[in-house]
Amino acid sequence: MNKALVMRCENLGRVYRDGSREVQVLTGVELTLGDGEKVAIVGASGSGKSTLLNLLGGLDTPTQGRVLIRGQDLAKLGERALCRWRNKHLGFVYQFHHLLPEFDARENVAMPLLIGGTGRRRAWHAADALLEQVGMGHRLQHRPGELSGGERQRVAIARALVTQPDCVLMDEPTGNLDPESAQQVLALIDSLSAARTGFVVVTHDPQIAARMDRTLELRQGALMERPRAPA
Repeated sequence: MNKALVMRCENLGRVYRDGSREVQVLTGVELTLGDGEKVAIVGASGSGKSTLLNLLGGLDTPTQGRVLIRGQDLAKLGERALCRWRNKHLGFVYQFHHLLPEFDARENVAMPLLIGGTGRRRAWHAADALLEQVGMGHRLQHRPGELSGGERQRVAIARALVTQPDCVLMDEPTGNLDPESAQQVLALIDSLSAARTGFVVVTHDPQIAARMDRTLELRQGALMERPRAPA
């Protein structure tokens, strides 16, 4: 049975201007993501992987083509509606955690739920459960400045997952984690994908790519399927 589509991007392209010169970063990118599917995106540094994630998440505007999440063309949403759509349907984990320094770990993780209108008690409960799953249950009331880099990254991952979004976009999600913490995060990804959440994971780690359902390589601005190595 075919999985329902979480995401589709069609003929996606992005051009940047450098003075009088145009720089084509992405061209004609095609991508589909089904319910619960995990896709790894690999490629050389500077190949446009982060640019692609920004376009998929509606954080940047394509020069050509379109991105659809659950059939909704992101370009047709106004700024406020786009923010609401992202809050409900998308989770983000980037290389920099972007935690709010004045709030503790529980508050940072609960923030997307609170913004979306979830009651405080329910939001706290969901945040506590996810922080426990990523090995941070003992640090609920610690602020980012009191946490190590790896701990801050785990809090950021919990924040991205707390709304149980349709799709999570991740840029090197385990890059700052020790092997045990990385395995906890990967197990959590497996659990949520089984519950329908789709994942697009940019990574340089071949072991993480091997855990995904498909691996796509970004080369010369286009995505190409990378064959699976024999088991």
